[in-house]
Amino acid sequence: MKSKISWLMLFISQILLLSACSFGQRELQQEESKSVTKPSVESKVVAKDLTIPWSIQKVDDTFYITQRTGGIVEITEGKKSVIKTNLSKELSGRPEAGLLGFVLHPDFKHNRLAFAYYTYDDAGNPYNRVVVLKRTENQWSEEKILIDRIPGGQYHQGGRLEIGPDHKLYVTTGDATKQDKAQDLTYLGGKILRMDLDGKIPSDNPIEDSYVYSYGHRNPQGLAWNQDGELYGTEHGPNGFDEINLIKAGNNYGWPKITGDEKGESLISPLAHSGEPSWAPSGADFWNGDLVFASLAGQSVKRFDTETHIVSDLLTGFGRVRDVLVAGDTLYFVSNNTDGRGIPRENDDKLYEVDFKSLMKEE
Repeated sequence: MKSKISWLMLFISQILLLSACSFGQRELQQEESKSVTKPSVESKVVAKDLTIPWSIQKVDDTFYITQRTGGIVEITEGKKSVIKTNLSKELSGRPEAGLLGFVLHPDFKHNRLAFAYYTYDDAGNPYNRVVVLKRTENQWSEEKILIDRIPGGQYHQGGRLEIGPDHKLYVTTGDATKQDKAQDLTYLGGKILRMDLDGKIPSDNPIEDSYVYSYGHRNPQGLAWNQDGELYGTEHGPNGFDEINLIKAGNNYGWPKITGDEKGESLISPLAHSGEPSWAPSGADFWNGDLVFASLAGQSVKRFDTETHIVSDLLTGFGRVRDVLVAGDTLYFVSNNTDGRGIPRENDDKLYEVDFKSLMKEE
């Protein structure tokens, strides 16, 4: 009898564990078949053996890539170094947490400063913060906290940082699985935040004395501006229904009141959505007038035509893709197969380089 009870308790615990995982890792429901597909285009491997890379930056011939587990990878002329990040809080080991967004200061060459977004635990609770880092002789050190106690959770940290053409710092935050809070303007989760580079609230933000630029977001992870200065965002939806949005100051993007094609008064529906299965979109950039974005569950780099609103695969066969960077006619992207949800290949994860002209030949 005792063995039957033990077996039953084990069975129940496994069911609860699976339920928890399906809640937070909904993209696994649409995950790839367990076969490794062949890349659709020729590519160059710029760097290999990365550990859960998250954000790509580049100045001149040097790349800077954050790893969720800590450390910023620097790559110059094919030589890779992992530079220690000296943070004032230990990184959280929760799923989707760690050292995430990263963007170099516009005057980085002279002041050696950058901005980072990371998750930490305090008294058993997860939080996110945006900090200023400085590159010293042998490390990156945390110099200043710009905003702290951004809600964190087991999942949905958000985490993308970008500097806009207005020289403001934009920050995406996830709802931390507290979905109704995405509509609460006093709650920093489920938002896109906007601040001056010194951390102050801009006087022209849409809500007085608030960092909130837009709200009603679930888990936004990509931001990019087109040549006209319009801001586009990518966002993880629930069980699919991931979104591409045109972000405007003060707008409410509807989560959790609407998803997909649903509409609501004063709520902004997406320009496009994935339906099912999921894209699990992340980092984004613009090339030739189109939005190019990373897709994790969709295992691809996708292209969104801003005129037709059609989403198509730009390249496939590299596994999960976390971030993209466009430099002229060159596309750089990082795979994310070591994050526990993919199938690591030899020497994963990698930074890849692809010529856009070769992509166009494939069409």
